[in-house]
Amino acid sequence: MKVTLEQWRMLQAVVEAGGFNQAAEMVHKSPSSVHAAVHKLEQQLGVDLLAVQGRKVLLTEAGRALLRRAHLLLEEARDLEDMAEHLATGVEAEVRLAVDQVFPANRLTEGLAEFSSHWPKTRIELRETVLSGGVELLYAGEVDLLISGLPVQGFIGRPLMLAEFICVAHPEHPLHHMGELSFRDLKRFRQLVIRDSSSAHRLDAGWLEAEQRWTVSHVATSLRMLKLGLGFAWLPRHLVAEAIASKELQPLNLPAQGLRQVPLQLIYADPEGAGPATRALAESLLKVTARG
Repeated sequence: MKVTLEQWRMLQAVVEAGGFNQAAEMVHKSPSSVHAAVHKLEQQLGVDLLAVQGRKVLLTEAGRALLRRAHLLLEEARDLEDMAEHLATGVEAEVRLAVDQVFPANRLTEGLAEFSSHWPKTRIELRETVLSGGVELLYAGEVDLLISGLPVQGFIGRPLMLAEFICVAHPEHPLHHMGELSFRDLKRFRQLVIRDSSSAHRLDAGWLEAEQRWTVSHVATSLRMLKLGLGFAWLPRHLVAEAIASKELQPLNLPAQGLRQVPLQLIYADPEGAGPATRALAESLLKVTARG
């Protein structure tokens, strides 16, 4: 390369300060060294970057175009130095998080926003999983943190919240016209089930004795099918609350509305070796979940 980042920094200082003397004070250099750096930059590039009008130093058209790109270079260089400083102090460049889809999305985004406000330089890799899919990632060493409703052998989790599932169907579904239901009544109708995202050991959870069953990969797909009257399903209460309020879905008349609760927990892949960013993300998720 013909030029250095330091030369671009000198040019940027001259423009921001409005002159060579003011720029020299800003960057703690002598005016002559700032002037020499910018003059050499112009010589090496073969283009005039500054024009003097009276007491003002202004960018030429070419200078304006080049400095716009140089701003990006200087920002990237500062970010690179910041990242190196974080890594030198043991701060992770990235935290890998797996979250079961039953965990409320609003709590997840609030937790990530809380974390980002204090750790803006740390990247997040988010994996949304179902049932044992997150556990598989944990065992494979592909995540640093896991939110799951399953007990994980060899790991101790921190309690987060109870995920409450409710059995619902479209208001015109035949099951709503049968009075008080037993689980035996459900067998003759189609159940919508969320597929376990694990590739190796698929786990079935909940009541799965319906003669007809459609399996989908995402909670949102199941919700759309329910609203079309295509079956019944157990879904997290927080995901169906709005549809129930708008009369698009209705809880089935099962004992206790077919409610079931699943305790969600936050699990470290390496509790002792977790870095400060991983611990900070865990605390942010615990904090926003505790708000209720």
